[in-house]
Amino acid sequence: MIEHTVGVHPSSANLARQDQLAYKIAKVAVDPVAVEGEVTEMVINRIIDNASVAVASLNRAPIVSARAQALANPVSAGGSGGSVFGIGQKSSPEWAAWANGVAVRELDYHDTFLAADYSHPGDNIPAILAVAEHTGRSGADLIRGIATGYEIQVDLVKAICLHKHKIDHVAHLGPSAAAGIGTLLGLDAETIFQAVGQALHTTTATRQSRKGEISTWKAHAPAFAGKMAVEAVDRAMRGQTSPVPIYEGEDGVIAWILDGPDAEYTVPLPADGEPKRAILDTYTKEHSAEYQAQAWIDLARKLHKEHPEVTDPANVKSVLIRTSHHTHYVIGSGANDPQKYDPTASRETLDHSIPYIFTVALQDGSWHHVDSYAPERAARPDTVELWHKVTTEEDPEWTRRYHSLDISEKAFGGSVVITLNDDSVITDEIAVADAHPLGARPFAREQYINKFRVLAEDIVDDAEADRFLETVQRLPELSAEELVGLNVQAAGGVVDISASPKGLF
Repeated sequence: MIEHTVGVHPSSANLARQDQLAYKIAKVAVDPVAVEGEVTEMVINRIIDNASVAVASLNRAPIVSARAQALANPVSAGGSGGSVFGIGQKSSPEWAAWANGVAVRELDYHDTFLAADYSHPGDNIPAILAVAEHTGRSGADLIRGIATGYEIQVDLVKAICLHKHKIDHVAHLGPSAAAGIGTLLGLDAETIFQAVGQALHTTTATRQSRKGEISTWKAHAPAFAGKMAVEAVDRAMRGQTSPVPIYEGEDGVIAWILDGPDAEYTVPLPADGEPKRAILDTYTKEHSAEYQAQAWIDLARKLHKEHPEVTDPANVKSVLIRTSHHTHYVIGSGANDPQKYDPTASRETLDHSIPYIFTVALQDGSWHHVDSYAPERAARPDTVELWHKVTTEEDPEWTRRYHSLDISEKAFGGSVVITLNDDSVITDEIAVADAHPLGARPFAREQYINKFRVLAEDIVDDAEADRFLETVQRLPELSAEELVGLNVQAAGGVVDISASPKGLF
């Protein structure tokens, strides 16, 4: 990897193309380096993972709405369109990216990468796949595009913190998806450079979408970034240009949105000829919850078995979770969001409440993507009583480990102190989730397939599930005609398109 120093330059400096981060990203995208075998295998895993969570979301309101919008925008000229997930219909590729992006993101249940900022790199796949279908690319082309999308997003997340400035993390997704599409299509560096700049410029928004009363927009935000990336590539291919330099300009992203005119960032990017391996640094979720909650669900399940007395609020005086800065201030009591303790809060809000998630997993000894968020589950009196005894605090050592670039010590958990009413204390800790590559039960192909089958049950016929799994595992060999087989079809009667809400289109 080459570490690139990125800072602000006055307009009078006329910063050369080759010295701009967007152009360096474009150069990575055009590098013809081969995709390694283990990267290909992980791309297949993540397509399976995305399909799992998308299938489970098909009849949730945000997906129904986004799908209706997509179907109102038929296949555009210049290609065959992109499949809308779960049904046998296509739309214009940017709208397929939109609908499928919402489906993938709605349950907050697919892959993650956390460093200076956070991300769900699987959000790159819907946009890249939709363009691949529309333009008749092969499975091998798709693999190359996805490998680039993951590489750029992970590298940006390692280097540039957005959340410190209350900027939503999808500002890294627009550029990565545009770069991935550029690789897929074999575009030249100048075109990708312009597309990256436009994608960044149009996808920079505040983090209010993940604060307080969290709305359905949380699922739409990454889908919007993917859609903007598709449109940015289209405009760049037609010769349209973007704000330059987008990162380094004196009125650009770093100067006015991030750390300011005196800031410098160090962004690692692969050297020419260096394989794109960033997808191997990412990890998926066993549970449908914010990633920082994964390890806590696993620890709560363990405590449920070992100390059943802690499931009864009558026995418990307090529960203190010591964890990283991010977990405490974003999904813990440090956020100072009363909604995180509100039994009538939305699913999206409860998904971002460690006090709630830890309480339910502790009482149930399990976690379910629907049942654990049900209003009647959240409102159970003994749950509310115990939930309100759970607080978090930042522990500097867990914060250090959270930000460590050493994969062997990087951690997303912490320690818990449960004080009982007799003043006895139960303590335990966990560093990473069980499904993490360094966890107790790391996810491999078998676990990805099982996740798909569990979430597809009663939604997809067994024969269709088998067909999809056979097809996706042949991804490097798939022809352009076969690529449509990556779209899983719901069983008859599961999706009622006629019940879609009405809008403008």
